[in-house]
Amino acid sequence: MKSFKLAGFIAVIIFFCLVVPDQNKVNAQDDPLIMVKNKENELLSYPWAGGLNAVQFGEIDMNRDGINDLFVFDRHGDRKLCFINDGVFNSVSYSFQPEYADLFPDLSDWAIFIDYDGDGKQDIFTYSPGWAGMKVYRNVSDNLLKFDLVVDPYLKSLHGEMYLNLLVTDVDYPGIADIDNDGDLDILSFWGLGSFVNYHRNMSMEKYGHADSLDYELKEYCWGMFAESEESNQLYLDTCFQKQPVFYREVNQTRHTGSTFLLLDLDQDTVQDLLLGDIDYPGLYALMNDGSRYNAHIGSYDTLFPSSTEKVELFSFPAAAYIDVNNDTKKDLLVSPFDPKLESAEDKKSIWYYKNTGGNDKPFFTLITKDFLQSEMIDRGSGAYPVLYDWDKDGLTDLFVGNFGFFDHAYYDAAYFLHGVYYSRIAYYKNTGTEQKPQFQLWNDNFGELSDLLKTGFSPTFGDLDGDGDTDMLVGYDAGRLIFIENQDNEFEVADTNYLNIDVGEFSTPQLFDLDKDGATDLVIGEQGGNINYYRNQGTNTNPDFMFVTDSLGKVRVTDIPIPFYGYSVPWFFRDQSDVTHLVVGSEDGLIFYYTNIDGNLEGTFNKSDGLADLLDTTDVSFVRGIRTAATIADISNDGKLEMIAGNYSGGLEYFNGTAEVSPGISEKIKTGKNHLKIFPNPAQAQISFRLNNDENNIHSATITNINGQIVLDNINLSKKNQIFTIDITRLNNGVYILKVVDKQTIYTGRFQILTNIR
Repeated sequence: MKSFKLAGFIAVIIFFCLVVPDQNKVNAQDDPLIMVKNKENELLSYPWAGGLNAVQFGEIDMNRDGINDLFVFDRHGDRKLCFINDGVFNSVSYSFQPEYADLFPDLSDWAIFIDYDGDGKQDIFTYSPGWAGMKVYRNVSDNLLKFDLVVDPYLKSLHGEMYLNLLVTDVDYPGIADIDNDGDLDILSFWGLGSFVNYHRNMSMEKYGHADSLDYELKEYCWGMFAESEESNQLYLDTCFQKQPVFYREVNQTRHTGSTFLLLDLDQDTVQDLLLGDIDYPGLYALMNDGSRYNAHIGSYDTLFPSSTEKVELFSFPAAAYIDVNNDTKKDLLVSPFDPKLESAEDKKSIWYYKNTGGNDKPFFTLITKDFLQSEMIDRGSGAYPVLYDWDKDGLTDLFVGNFGFFDHAYYDAAYFLHGVYYSRIAYYKNTGTEQKPQFQLWNDNFGELSDLLKTGFSPTFGDLDGDGDTDMLVGYDAGRLIFIENQDNEFEVADTNYLNIDVGEFSTPQLFDLDKDGATDLVIGEQGGNINYYRNQGTNTNPDFMFVTDSLGKVRVTDIPIPFYGYSVPWFFRDQSDVTHLVVGSEDGLIFYYTNIDGNLEGTFNKSDGLADLLDTTDVSFVRGIRTAATIADISNDGKLEMIAGNYSGGLEYFNGTAEVSPGISEKIKTGKNHLKIFPNPAQAQISFRLNNDENNIHSATITNINGQIVLDNINLSKKNQIFTIDITRLNNGVYILKVVDKQTIYTGRFQILTNIR
């Protein structure tokens, strides 16, 4: 079940970058924090970004440097991810900078970034939960990104003589564009029961002579003279209920259509054509408008779009964005599922990037990749249940990740409703680093070959359960029972698919942990209901005898009543250096709960605490991380400090550690952009100079990183003259770099380029 509650601000503690020129991957270099490699031994550019499932895109200048950056919104958890555009011509060149997410307003289900008032800054139209309409945020940024809520709770349109809600549901992605070419933005949306498209014309220019009034009138009930079947994605041309009332009345509205719109000119005739996606279907239809800007008429449509390359075939319900991805001034196409359901969409290769080699008014698309951004992060499909455990007994903590599953295929039932099929697997990331500098590499994508079981919801835990001296695996899954995987000389055998007849309902998430400190490993199990089950080990570690004690351990229940109905608890008990027991619990609603007062209180009520940030030595961090979260905590780097890795339903992981280079949130303490930090000359050769736009200029430190996020100059000796600081950069190669300056408690960042031949 999808939770519609906002998952909170998306933030991770680490700064990672992506630099991927068209069709060519460039590996990241050494990073001061935990690096991750794929199975081919290539460094991932930003492994801890958290994964992506069903996403929408917007281009917006986040750091106020005059270059549009890339905003990514994942409706599976309402997650916000921010990628700063390095502006390198003809190159996909972004850096993942999660601190900007805090500057965006709460978004729900869908968001469209478009400049409605003509001031050159992208505003936001987004779904208004509970109102079947849309809210609007105006971009009022100066030196810092800012938004004002200007339409709430919903945008209205004049229907006859009455202003009513401009109806848009959470399963419809409206089309917003200047359809009549008069300078203000019009809106297309399906009529409430589907089939016909309503045209809401913006009358701002006509009435007031400017574009910023959002004054809409319902002008047409069947824009383009076409209809979509209420039962499938079949289209009818030259159809309008005003002219065919019998057809209109006899439509059996068994379900709402559910569609996505993207308005763009596909054939250079200056009128808006339409890309149409439909719920439960994998393709985009290109509807060609052979009418005029005042009288649209869909004369034909292409079901194989784009016919110039591999067509969109993306389960389910694709939505498209038309933005310049590679900085060549031509708008490209990004396509991803829009389906709100958690179990019907592609989740691993769910972002298709089509490069435009034509023009903005007559695009020619070529498919470049099906896993744009995803290929550079840990992305385990749907769901991620991380577990830290030293599997190979080399003294280094390894990482295992279970999941709900990977999308395998989809099928339609007799009523032609779509169903997705997923199969779970467990990934093993071996720690190939050192005690002080861990590094994970994907060692086995299907640990134990458990995908052959054709089940979902694998959540592993480890221990010697048969007394033979090696480590076995206990795996929870969606049926609520446990699978015992016996280790026989590093060969795995499914010994029991119903271990000890334990059944906690649905979605069991076990952990083997000596809870009562008697030297014998106990068994605790989370479940869909949101509580924690406790089985005390009355035997030994090599011959366990688990006895059921309670299904309400610590009175923990992470269900958010009344919605959602389930909690999906994922417990992780751990101990600090003082041998004090702590507990974190993932949840359906996304919050990672933290509990204390556990030792000596197993029959009582654990203390729900807000001290997780203090425990991890972090600040300004939201622990709402999406939906269906899970977390694991350990001293991975052997430095006496606890670190946390958290998973979410988008299949990704996030890393939390107080030694991060970048703060998790931008506030008044972090300022970016050329108006705060002036760097010159830019481009530069042998040196750069900079000044700060403040009154003190008391510089604490200055650091230069490359666009892969690695520090290339640290502890810089600064020379100062007339409030201008100078840095020698002769040791640096050509490229784009980021200067970070700390003035007291304020962090300033700016970007500059080095060119050895400046003319």
